[in-house]
Amino acid sequence: MVVQVKSNSNNSSKTMDGSQQKVEANVLLLGAENVGKSALTVRFLTRRFIGEYGNIESIYSHSDRIDGREINFNIWDSLHPQNCEADGCISEKQLQWADGFILVYSICDRASFNVVRRQVQRIRQCKSKVSGSTPIVIVGNKRDLKHRRTVSSEEGTLLALSSDCEFFEISAAENYHGVLLVFHELLDLIREARALKKGPAGFKGIVRSMSAVFGRRRTD
Repeated sequence: MVVQVKSNSNNSSKTMDGSQQKVEANVLLLGAENVGKSALTVRFLTRRFIGEYGNIESIYSHSDRIDGREINFNIWDSLHPQNCEADGCISEKQLQWADGFILVYSICDRASFNVVRRQVQRIRQCKSKVSGSTPIVIVGNKRDLKHRRTVSSEEGTLLALSSDCEFFEISAAENYHGVLLVFHELLDLIREARALKKGPAGFKGIVRSMSAVFGRRRTD
């Protein structure tokens, strides 16, 4: 079973310029140690579940075809520094690189949930000057271990709604489809964010064109 909660965003456009056939998306995975970030990534890339990973930070490239467009995912599976409390442990380089973020915690580990909370705050603070909403999906992983749960679905839902994020509760171990939904939802959010950024510029271009044709009118 996969639990998904939609954010309060009212963005409705999920299409891009029709002339743009290839879409590239830089996805940064964040979260504490041992929450399943690498398992989530590899499950998406290969459909296989591998339970054990070393402390390796990797960037993967994966091409897919979605809705008739070629999509290239660049996925940065990051390491969480040990004994890191300040600023959510996200570097400026990571913030600048990423088009969207997947923040993963374990429903069996409250400390990992608190890490995600700090990371959401860090991203929102750093991206507040950028027009439009920064695409973030919060993922509560290890739903197959719900008998060991320490973080309720309601807490994950509330965090997502209060910070304008999407929320999924999944099991990377048991369900490939849930992992697929996470990445596809983030792709939709990235498309929306890009469309919103294009909108005002496109409107200004139309205004400039009309001014060139009809001339400027003085209102003073």
